[in-house]
Amino acid sequence: MSLALGEAIGESVSYPSYLAGHPEPSPARHVGGAEPKEAAMTANRRLRDEMREDLELRGLSANTIETYVRCARRFAEYYGRAPGTIGTTEIRAFLLHLVQERKVSASTFNVYAAAIRFLYAVTLERPETLPDLPRMRIPMQVPRVLTPSDVSRLLAALQTDKHRALVMLAYGAGLRVTEVCRLRIDDIDAKRMLLHVRDAKRRRERYVMLSPKLLATLRAYWKTSHPEGPYLFPGRGSQQWMTRAAVHRVMAKAARRAGIAEKVSPHTLRHSFATHLLEAGTDLRTLQVLLGHGSLRSTMTYLHVSTARVQATQSPLDALR
Repeated sequence: MSLALGEAIGESVSYPSYLAGHPEPSPARHVGGAEPKEAAMTANRRLRDEMREDLELRGLSANTIETYVRCARRFAEYYGRAPGTIGTTEIRAFLLHLVQERKVSASTFNVYAAAIRFLYAVTLERPETLPDLPRMRIPMQVPRVLTPSDVSRLLAALQTDKHRALVMLAYGAGLRVTEVCRLRIDDIDAKRMLLHVRDAKRRRERYVMLSPKLLATLRAYWKTSHPEGPYLFPGRGSQQWMTRAAVHRVMAKAARRAGIAEKVSPHTLRHSFATHLLEAGTDLRTLQVLLGHGSLRSTMTYLHVSTARVQATQSPLDALR
């Protein structure tokens, strides 16, 4: 860490939420012809390692890699056999099981389908085994956002400088939870009042604004905790950085203390950051850059969220005489 930066501040993978909460596949679904249990487990572990390597070679994020590998593992466990022995009809039956029995969301279904497609097309080199895997249409949902007064109450309910810094990064800079967790001490540029976001989705580095209020909170956190780095929020034990689950818990507890009924997550604050900036007059292109969106279409979602312009628009009914 540079001396200038020190003066400026000083003065991993569990299931994603959309895969959580589902029971393990029932042994009753086991299909005959299984290999001896130990040999099958060893073969499946080796296959998962190969799949993980194939995903890493394509530059996918650690979270995506773990998600794909876990989906492939659940697929194999459903039949109790190595994926190499599972054919087209059985792949289709598993996907129908997800929809009809598990009743998974469209986004979860698409993740499973993508993981299975990668497993057979790349790792097993058997693309001919794949049925025509559909991509389920995801219904458009308007993201939940907090009001500015809700955000103020949430910040007031936080009990430590560290937790305030976490929440202020999510709201004040619009960072994703992984970007918050993996922010490095050297990513804080107090001279130019910028944050360098390196560990971004799809590896799209960007710069975002550093609020004076956020900088003051980061300095207070630095004085009390003195994180050794390189990460601003180091994890426990062998974990290099604070886990996403830990950040979610911090925000959920603060929301309860603040009396906020809605579910509050790091992404809720990111949505709130974007919506409040749009309502304040920030143009879509600037917002796209700040959020790190690859497509302007993703940013345009917030046009549906912002109610300021809707409220200011007069209904044609009122123009009638």
